[in-house]
Amino acid sequence: MSLLSTSNPNLRTSIREGVLSGLASDGGLLLPSSIPYLGESQLERLRGATFAELSEVILGAFLHEEVPSSVLSTICAESFNFPVPLVPLSPQISVLELFHGPTCAFKDFGARFMSRLLKYFLNESKDALTVLTATSGDTGSAVANAFFDDSASPKIRVVVLFPKGKVSPLQERQMTTLGKNIHAIEVAGTFDDCQKMVKEALQSVELTSRHHLTSANSINLARLLPQALYYIYSYLLLPRGKHPVFSVPSGNLGNLTGGILAHLLGMPITHFVAACNENDVFPEYLSSGTFSPRKSVATCSNAMDVGNPSNFLRLSALFKNDKISMCKTISGFKASDLETVKEIRRIYELFNYQVDPHTAVGVLGLRKFLTLHSLHPSTAPGIVLATAHPAKFSATMKEAIDEEPLVPKQLAALMDLPTRKKEISPSLTALEVIFDGLATD
Repeated sequence: MSLLSTSNPNLRTSIREGVLSGLASDGGLLLPSSIPYLGESQLERLRGATFAELSEVILGAFLHEEVPSSVLSTICAESFNFPVPLVPLSPQISVLELFHGPTCAFKDFGARFMSRLLKYFLNESKDALTVLTATSGDTGSAVANAFFDDSASPKIRVVVLFPKGKVSPLQERQMTTLGKNIHAIEVAGTFDDCQKMVKEALQSVELTSRHHLTSANSINLARLLPQALYYIYSYLLLPRGKHPVFSVPSGNLGNLTGGILAHLLGMPITHFVAACNENDVFPEYLSSGTFSPRKSVATCSNAMDVGNPSNFLRLSALFKNDKISMCKTISGFKASDLETVKEIRRIYELFNYQVDPHTAVGVLGLRKFLTLHSLHPSTAPGIVLATAHPAKFSATMKEAIDEEPLVPKQLAALMDLPTRKKEISPSLTALEVIFDGLATD
């Protein structure tokens, strides 16, 4: 299977080359040239399979020409070795907990898989690789954890760009306490600035060749493909015949794109809800037809603070640039911080269940959608993707429910570790100085 560029469908590359480079050579995002269709009947045969077993089948449909099945089996078993429970809140709404991995966020799925796939592709190469990633919260910690290597001569080093003062304290500690081959860079700007720096670096022939750059953001297809898996897995946890409404906390739109890929693979759905915070560029597009990127604003659901979601290009390509078709499949809603805090409190008081701010936006988006449509839970149950553990957002949780969540042991272990970070201005020139410094380490 080849990959094509969203900027030029005639420009093709192999999956191996695409994963190692991150972007197409023309700066476009990469997509499979065709989506393998498995269909509902073939997916039903996976009912009862473990997450790793399901992953082998789904990812194998994309990767079988370049990754032997035995290798893929090992990669999946190592990457997806934590539970993925579907927790019912009401007859109509369930929460898919995607935060049981090592960094307590859904980004663990893509980051762990990508790290192992990259290592396999690099096996026969003597070159070192620099993985560059921008984060609005959870991506950086997941990538840092997945690629951490305390050996004497690691083949992969990671540079994580995060916006100063715009990630939670726990998220920052997850990126800045590892050291070794993980380099945390605090950018005096927004996530959009960080993402722009990554794209500019990857589009620089001189930089990519000198430092062997790739990206671990969802602009890299290896990060994106695993995000289709938990949609299919949760669909198969439902009784037969139920076609869910998925509500997806949405920022850079990678998670939503993963859901659309799952649907194109043959997973039946009723609808997708793109649940956004005040950064509502995508819901605005769905209602107006105009895509108007703008500077992001800071919210309590910070991982969704994206004013120019890069995966919009992939979504558009998957819908063949047909906005009417997209709107038949996806609805967009936004939530204010005040609504988000109230929703956290409402869920806790009704169900004695704690959700982080991003998941609260997802529940609220689903409830708004269900209010507009008469859907019965017997045929169209709602599934909200819970993207992070509430303990990562203790200040907001304290405000909402007057108590702080219990901190999981993998997060508690970070509190006494020393931190390491460098601060730079939001420019490619400043990032080049960082790269040159790493080259002389």
